[in-house]
Parts: sequence; C-alpha cells; structure tokens
Amino acid sequence: MELLRFSAFCWCRNVLFTCFLLQQAECIRAMIKLPVLCKFCDEQLTSCTGTGSCKVECDITAICPHMNEVCVSIWKKTDHNVTIDTVCHNPAHKFHGLLLEDYNNSKCEMKERRGMGAQFFICSCSEEECNEQVFFPSYSMDSQVVAVILVSLVPLLVLAVVVITSFYCYRVYRQRQASSKCKKGPPLDFSDSHAIMIDDKCSESSSTHANNVNHNTELLPIELDVQVGKGRFAEVYKAKLKQGSLVSGEEGFETVAVKIFLYEEYASWKNEKDVFSDADLRHENVLHFLTAEERKLQKQYWLITAYQPRGNLQEYLTHQVVSWHDLWLLGGSLARGVAHLHSDHTPCSRYKVPIAHRDIKSSNILVKGDLTCCLCDFGLALRLDNSLSVDELANSGQVGTARYMAPEVLESRINLENIESFKQADVYSMALVLWEITSRCSALGEVKEYEPPFGNLREHPCVESMKDSVLRDRGRPEIPNSWINHMGIQLVCGTIVECWDHDPEARLTAQCVAERFSDMEHKLSGRCDSEEKIPDEISMVDEK
Repeated sequence: MELLRFSAFCWCRNVLFTCFLLQQAECIRAMIKLPVLCKFCDEQLTSCTGTGSCKVECDITAICPHMNEVCVSIWKKTDHNVTIDTVCHNPAHKFHGLLLEDYNNSKCEMKERRGMGAQFFICSCSEEECNEQVFFPSYSMDSQVVAVILVSLVPLLVLAVVVITSFYCYRVYRQRQASSKCKKGPPLDFSDSHAIMIDDKCSESSSTHANNVNHNTELLPIELDVQVGKGRFAEVYKAKLKQGSLVSGEEGFETVAVKIFLYEEYASWKNEKDVFSDADLRHENVLHFLTAEERKLQKQYWLITAYQPRGNLQEYLTHQVVSWHDLWLLGGSLARGVAHLHSDHTPCSRYKVPIAHRDIKSSNILVKGDLTCCLCDFGLALRLDNSLSVDELANSGQVGTARYMAPEVLESRINLENIESFKQADVYSMALVLWEITSRCSALGEVKEYEPPFGNLREHPCVESMKDSVLRDRGRPEIPNSWINHMGIQLVCGTIVECWDHDPEARLTAQCVAERFSDMEHKLSGRCDSEEKIPDEISMVDEK
C-alpha cells in the first residue's frame, strides 16, 4: 500500500515538472523569439475556389530560416488555372511588390490585390502553421458579380433612356402637330354671330330644367305605339304623351320616344339616366332628354326622350343618298355633338364634366328633321371626372362595338392615366361614321349601296377579327381616288384620315373637326354643290 502511494506521488511530480518545463520553454521561446513553423510548398495547383475558407494542400512544414519571418499564402487564378503558394517571408521587405500589412494576425485572412495580372489574393500571419487554413472575404466574389452586372447594364440603361426620351419627344411633336392643324382663333361657340343666341341659351338653362328624373308618385300618362329600335340592353318605342303632362306642357298629344329596360338591365339604365340627368349635357346635337321612370308594375325602367322620325343615321344612309350640303350638315353637327360631350365647359363658359360616349356608331346617331345629327344611347358613356382613379377607369373594361373600336381599345392598351385617351377613342369611331356619310354622297358621282366600315367582314365581327384588320393589317375603310375630285369631300377625307390615325395622340380633337366643317362653309361658298374638278397641285388637306 505504501509502495502504491509512493508510485502515485512520483507520477504526479513528473507530470507537474513536465508542465513546468513546457511553460518555461514557451517563455524562453517568447523571450528569445525563435523562428516560426510555416507551411512551405512551392506554387502548386489547388482546389480552393476563392470563397469561404479552405486548407492548403501542402504537406511540408518548415522552420522559417530567419527570425522575423512570418507565414504567407498566395492564391492566384490565371485563365482556368488556380494555384496556391505557401512561404516564409520577412514583412519588412516587399513580397511580389507588396508590403504585408496583416502579419500580426493569428489567422491567414486573404485580401485581394488588383493589378497583379491575374486574380490575386494574399494573406500573412505569425502563429505556428497559421497559413495552412486560409480565409477568403465573403464579399469578394459578390462584388465582382455586381460589378460585371453593372457594367453589362449600363449600355442597356443608356439605350432605354434614349429610347424613352425619343418616344416622349415624338409624342409631344405629334400632339403639337395635331393641335396646329386646327385653326387659330376663338372657339365656334363664342363667335360674335352666336353671342345673342348663347345668352338666350344660358338664361334658358338657368331658369328651366329640361333634363329631369320623374320623382312624382304618379307616372306620366304615356301610350306606347310601335317599336322603332332594339339594342343590347333595351327596346325603343314611339309613344304618345297625353294632355296635361308635366313634361309636354302642351294640349293634345306629343310624340316621344320611350327606351324600355328590363329589371335585369338596371345598371345600364342607371348609367344612361345619370348621364342624361346632367343639365349641362343639353345641346342641339345631343338627344333631348325628358325624364326617367321606374315602372314597378311592369318590372321595367323607362327613359323618355324626344322622338326623331327620320330614325338613326345607319337606316337613313341605307335608304337615302345625300348631297354635298347634306354631308356638310350631318358631318358638322356630328362633330359639334361629340365636341360638346368632350368639352369641360358649356357655351356659357360654365364648368361641366367631360363625357366619353364610348359607343359612337351610325346606329347610335339620330337624324333630326333639319338633317342634323344628335347623339343618343349613353348606356356605355363615362363621365371623365378628375376624381376618378386609374383603378376605377380600368374597371370600365373593353366596351363598345367591335367594328368601331379604336386600335388601342381593341388591344386593351388605352392609357388610363390620361382621360384624353377616352376622347381620342371616340374621335376614331367618329371618323368611321364620317366615312359612312361620305360614301353615300352624290357629289362622288356614282354612289354604291350603303356599306358599313370594314364591310368585307361579317355583319357583327368579333374583337379578334377586328384585331386582324385594324392592328395586324393596319387596315382602314377605302378612300378611292375619285373621292378627292370634289374640293369639299377632299377636305372631309383629309380630316377622316387624321382622325383614325393609329397613334391616338396624333388624332384631331372633335372641336378641331367641328371648326374644320365650319371653315368649309366659308371656303367653299358659291360652289359647295358643284362637282367641280380641282387642280392636282392642291394638297389633300388645306392647312393654311
């Protein structure tokens, strides 16, 4: 037992003595500063990728030959060769033309150095074999990728800026060009010859309310006669308004038109009623609205308007050939009606909300007794209130009749951020109607049977068919050379072409078209009804 204890004591004493010697060696080493041990291999291929950390593939450990030398590792990538070099080096001297700056570290942390003819990383440290494990910065490769991406994108960004700037300048140029085509001077509605008439209209509109909604408990005494029209949402009847009614104010009967919507079409009735209910809508080239009623017993909604016995423009053109003077009356009144819808002020200079019709076509235009046009059917109309958001405008959808849809409407690419876009689409549709009227003018000489725009298509073409004709083929109704033998029709055709331009912003405004028709009266006075041949040198559109 005593022997065992003595053996244990001796073993413990030896261990403590050994530890003491080791500590002393370290102290001596620190005081004497012995050369460090480093990995020491010549340049060789390596599997280190230059990211994260990795061990150098060097099996040789050597004592640095000089006291002040530290461990160094160099990683290089030239073309497809990746090499690593592990050495000892005195940091007081340059190595590969570089001064070592981080040799007092305990870890060998790689730093990239530029201008070395290759991708070049170097690290140094002063601990035993510290250059065996090297550490690459995490951002080094990422920054290179970002740099490459930026360098690649700069030409594209510059090109994009040039294209956008050029496109913007082009659009501004086309807008100014279109605007310059209208005559300078006061608007039509404010000419001296109309001053007294305007004053009368203003006083009349302020003292009476022609556009009403019937809020009376008793319905108007109306007797339906015959059906005169039928659309997608409603049927139109000729009717008689009995004596003593609140609307007629006359003895006997008054003929009116009644547009009847079923209960399921409430939304369409309400939209048209709301548009008609604006007193500022009243205009000689807009259908005269009397009142609106809900007929609960019949489960119907009614709109009651003035009755125009000549019917709609499509029917009229189908059965009638028009003279040059008729063309001038119909075309000019149509343009004035659309201009009034689009305008943001009344003839009395009072603000009004502009309206886009969105379904202008010959069957939605009535012919009055004096052979002027008036617009009707506002079921798809849109009040262009500045308070409307882009989302609200987008919800209005692709509406209208496919045959008369503007290219941007067919393509569902109308500019919702600019309310003028809706007016520009109306102008395109109006141009097709003007073409219809012109095609039936006796001043052309031989007049063909009535044919709607794009008459080569089926009776009710779908949107896809119209896309093929209008977008893919850039087609428009034909304007034969024989049409321009008449001075007035030549001017009308020039206006039509500018109104159905593929670029919406290059189209004329409705107000500009109305002004052109007004100018024709003075320019062609004395020879309006003639079929006089005109010199070839006269341009298609007189821009003076």
